[in-house]
This record gives sequence, C-alpha cells and structure tokens, in this order.
Amino acid sequence: MSAAWREEELAAAERALGYAFSDRELLKTCLTHASLVNSGEVSNERLEFLGDAVVELLVTEKLYRDVDAREGTLTELRKRYVSKGALERAEGRVGLMRFLHYAGGADALRGKTASNLFEAAVGAIYLDGGMSAAKAFLARTLEETEPENFKSALQELVQKYEHATPVYETEAAENGYKSTVRALGREAQGAGANKKAAEVAAAKILYGILSQP
Repeated sequence: MSAAWREEELAAAERALGYAFSDRELLKTCLTHASLVNSGEVSNERLEFLGDAVVELLVTEKLYRDVDAREGTLTELRKRYVSKGALERAEGRVGLMRFLHYAGGADALRGKTASNLFEAAVGAIYLDGGMSAAKAFLARTLEETEPENFKSALQELVQKYEHATPVYETEAAENGYKSTVRALGREAQGAGANKKAAEVAAAKILYGILSQP
C-alpha cells in the first residue's frame, strides 16, 4: 500500500538490487505503481518503457558477442531472455515486489506487474549509473528461460529457414518410447514414458543443437 518513504525501506531496496542510487527519486519512482497516479504520484511506467529498451539492447549485444549464429537463431535466443516469464523470475531473484507502493488490493498487482517492475528497475539504474551499471545488474539477475513447449519452439525455429516442419519417427521401446526428429539436415533422439514425452525430449535436444552456432 502507499505510504511515506522510509530510509530503512529505501536502503533495503538498494541492498536487494545490489545498487546504491545517487538519485533516490529514481528509486522511489521505480517502486511506485500506476495505481497511485490519481493520488498525484509519478508511476514507474515511463521507467518501465525505458528499461524494456535497455534490456533488449543489452541482451542483443550479449548474444551478438557470445553467439556466432544467424539472425533468426539470435532472435529466438533473445526471446528466452526478454520473455515475461524470464523477467518475472529475474524480479523474483531480486524480490522488489515487497517494496512496491500501490493503491487497492492484490488485484492491482496482477498481469505484468512483476516483469514491468524489473524493467523499471533497469531503467532507473541506467539513468542513475549508466549502461555499465545496468549491464552489471542484468548479469547478476537475468537468465534465459527455456521454451515450455519444445515441439512448437522447434517448429517455429525451423520455419524461419524453410517451409517445412520437423519429421518425427517414434516407436515403442523398452520402458517407454523413443523418438527421432529431423529438421534442417540435423537429427536428434529422445526417450520418454509415452509417445508425446519422447517427441518432446527429442525436440528439446534438436532445438538446442539448431540454436547453437
């Protein structure tokens, strides 16, 4: 809920972030939810807008320097860093939500509140400490996330390069099923307790192969 800012609260937020602000007003704005706008507060929406761009730029630079792959593969890899799920997990590592000032009940914090708050923090750190500070913060907190549905992810990746779909050959085996998937001239094998699990396992392996340089 909204309340006057206390020194110990701001100091605790800085410890969670691993960053001490020169301009504490940026930190306060970062931790102010849009539900307080009608109370005359400045919300973190503009910082979130800036932070979104900073995250995408720094992730893009990291992939450009670290991964020798085609544009389509780099784009797919970037999604694993900037997805809502990845940003929410990054916020969870920091634990900023406990410092957020907002109006109303818990319903006000649904949707993309956590991921937006993380991006607002990146925007605030960037404005206060520059690109190097933002990069260091992301290096500590943001990790890539794997696709939940590897069969769909593999199909999307393949179709960026040719009008075809992965081909699966799945058969019963001892203790379950085994599957071989082929696409873009490569193949991978996977096993599982049932046909679907075996195909997902194979798709995950081939997705990883095709995502590498």
